[in-house]
Amino acid sequence: MSIRQRHIAHLHLHAALNEEQYGDVIELMSGITPHVQAVPPDAVQLDLTSALRYFDLSPYDLVQTTMMRLKALYGIDSSAGLAGNRMLAAMAADASAPGETTWVPADRAAEWLHPRPVTALPGIGRTTAATLGRYGLHHIGQIADLPPATLQRLLGTGQARLLAERARGHDPRPVTPREPAAHLTADLVLERDCLDPAEQHRSVLGLADRIGQLLRGERQVTGRLTLTVRYADRSSSTRTRTLPEPTDHSPALAAAALGLLASLGLQRARVRAFTLRADGLRPAAEACRQLSFDPTDQRARAAEAAADRARRRFGPDAVRPAAVTRARRSAWPAARPRTVGRPTAV
Repeated sequence: MSIRQRHIAHLHLHAALNEEQYGDVIELMSGITPHVQAVPPDAVQLDLTSALRYFDLSPYDLVQTTMMRLKALYGIDSSAGLAGNRMLAAMAADASAPGETTWVPADRAAEWLHPRPVTALPGIGRTTAATLGRYGLHHIGQIADLPPATLQRLLGTGQARLLAERARGHDPRPVTPREPAAHLTADLVLERDCLDPAEQHRSVLGLADRIGQLLRGERQVTGRLTLTVRYADRSSSTRTRTLPEPTDHSPALAAAALGLLASLGLQRARVRAFTLRADGLRPAAEACRQLSFDPTDQRARAAEAAADRARRRFGPDAVRPAAVTRARRSAWPAARPRTVGRPTAV
């Protein structure tokens, strides 16, 4: 395989996914290759080039393996396109029926591309297609063979240059992993005003556990937690604490969050909602952790990893802290991550 030859897969997911489910799919894909780009709401692109040697599979077989994992773990049917760049891979996926994969080898890209209608190219809308059609240009091969000056007179310089490159199957864009979240937030709105300190304790404990799950899913750690409590009269209180060391370990997060709750001294306050926010995020691989000779710490982290695997396979409520399960389940809507930052261009 040539060093410069890339193998890009584009997968269409034939399922209506919420934000959390889509995030699970991205995480699953990241276990195959680190070069994964989200194409919301129902597609994902992977650069398989660096993963082929690791799995010792052909590009086509690796795509089939990926599709089987999606089906086995999440019950998601998909169709796929495999080609040398992102544009061709997406077009090949569009041409694939559910459960099928269309592979466009680099040496046959022009042969596959040229007979297709011009509307199959990304960026060709009705107006542009109608303009080209008036001059008898209905297929991509006709655009590829057209002199650049002629195409410029029809469409203008900028659009003509881009269309000519696409008609020849060129797309230099790399597969770019999504930018990491700037912060993560989990919130809980109670069904009714809560005066019970024990229930308030369980609520914050559950949010801390959810933040831990989100951090581990994002492969990040947090250095600061902020707890906001909203009351029945629409007022609120906020407390922030910097952690002794960045962490994604739910017990450590729970201890800090409960400390924030205790510092508020709520007494008989009528609480309507809680929000827990994790800031100061950094990649988990770059974080340092104080070594411990306590074997219970390693056992707790191993159990946590096993619980995360169970949640990915059976859903977010498959494993929950014992204290949280005693809370009213009807009061627990799904907490959500909020990402702040420039979205990845697709």
